Amino acid sequence: MPPEPPARALLSQLAAGDAVSGEALAIHLGVTRAAVWKQIAALRAMGLPIEARSRAGYRMPWPLQLLDLPSIASKLGTAPGSPVHLHWELDSTQDELARLLPDAADLTVVLAERQTLGRGRRSHGWLSPPGLGITLSCLKHFAGGPAVLSGLSIAMGVCVVQALTRAGVPGLQLKWPNDVVTDQGKLAGILIEVSGEYDGPSVVRVGVGLNVRLSPAVLSQLDQPATDLATLCGGTPPDRNALAACVIEGLRTGLLRFEQEGLAPFAKDFAHMDWLAGKPLSVRGPHGMQSGIGRGLDARGALRVEIDGRITPVYSDTVSVRPQQG
Repeated sequence: MPPEPPARALLSQLAAGDAVSGEALAIHLGVTRAAVWKQIAALRAMGLPIEARSRAGYRMPWPLQLLDLPSIASKLGTAPGSPVHLHWELDSTQDELARLLPDAADLTVVLAERQTLGRGRRSHGWLSPPGLGITLSCLKHFAGGPAVLSGLSIAMGVCVVQALTRAGVPGLQLKWPNDVVTDQGKLAGILIEVSGEYDGPSVVRVGVGLNVRLSPAVLSQLDQPATDLATLCGGTPPDRNALAACVIEGLRTGLLRFEQEGLAPFAKDFAHMDWLAGKPLSVRGPHGMQSGIGRGLDARGALRVEIDGRITPVYSDTVSVRPQQG
């Protein structure tokens, strides 16, 4: 078993939210006070708001829970033989799954406490300080190519919302195609990446980034409203390991169901979560900016937008859609 990364070892000592002196940390970790200070600086650079108090030591402003692989694995029922990998730091869980191909088993999952090059749709970055979010990816082999995968991103969004709802998170909706949102802002994003032949077979990697707590360092870098589980759950987010297991279960079950039934059963659930339904929208696409009204999904998962009295299908790979401000 590889040694615990120094930054993780130090963070585990601060996880309870209590103040711990630099001397106590140095003794526990078997390092010098200078080494402790260096690791504190490194964690702060990752986005963790570690406080320093004279004569008291270092502390987090609230408790946090580090991911624990045995705890997560014990809560999984679907595909118990499929591997779950946990890393302290990766460039991205999506890229790690790609490196595991072609030998990775179906429904393999990769989690990371921290990503250095996390990304969302349209190559937007995804910030993920350790301990403050959940970033994971799940792999699924499909016999067919892109044609049989139409609407998969919507199905995965539905699965994530349902998983979070089961975990006790209130007030969640989906902003087409698969951003998990509330009235306060975006809570989670989902990234679908496909490799393989046009007619199949293909391999899908489903990436999920979820805000458990948003630190000031992360909030200062965001370009859109965002929220976190701590805010939605009255200051105390759900157990992070149980939540990770719940999301993994939701993705695995959903991928198997999509393989058998396609988009149809998920589209019915999406209709109850559709944040854009009936809202005035600005649609930016090949023909410039247009205004319309959100009218749900078509059978392939395209967003139906009423523009000048006519229903126009909108596809996520060709346009961006935002509610009009007003």
